[in-house]
Amino acid sequence: MLELARLHGPRWADPSLAEIEFLQRRGADDAAGLQMLWTMFLPGFLATFAKYLDTEGVALIERFGALIPSWIEGRTLPDTVTHGDYRLDNLMFASERGGYPLATVDWQTPGHGSPSADVSYFLGAGPLPEVRRQIERPLVERYCAALGEYGVSLDGDEFWRQYCRDAYAGIVMSVVASQIVGSSDRSEAMFAAMATRHTQHALDVGAEGLL
Repeated sequence: MLELARLHGPRWADPSLAEIEFLQRRGADDAAGLQMLWTMFLPGFLATFAKYLDTEGVALIERFGALIPSWIEGRTLPDTVTHGDYRLDNLMFASERGGYPLATVDWQTPGHGSPSADVSYFLGAGPLPEVRRQIERPLVERYCAALGEYGVSLDGDEFWRQYCRDAYAGIVMSVVASQIVGSSDRSEAMFAAMATRHTQHALDVGAEGLL
């Protein structure tokens, strides 16, 4: 979480980021495109992964398609550099032989967007749900405090609200990415874990009620 603050903090609300073309962006104009992808991929996703989800989770996912525009348009935080796939599989830790304390890999989806999406995506699937429920609020507070090193002053309540809304970021990744990569036992297990954890995250924090 502290490393994520070190990614977001230096370019927080930096207008020059708008000039960097390779940074992905998802604004209000992209809602229709995301809805199209969602509609295209959701049946295949549910055909494979509904068996891992309970009835409440499946219903939450099925309702989300109509809520995509309000999800995107309701973002209030300043934009910064985002990783886009910040999860434990993409973090490498130092060993007894040395190395960086933490190195982040897989920079295929860097973006210019809301920092809460990276934060919520990481905590939504990294820890098990029962662990996440205990640690997420303190870790989000530590993340917000670490941004102060870069002169960033946040409304903690508003950041928490955006963090909760962005529990859907992991669900979007689970649905779309699971349908565009090769299928294997490992990939199914990975996306099943992502789908169940991110869906439970959205349920736990009341994400739907904030859209």
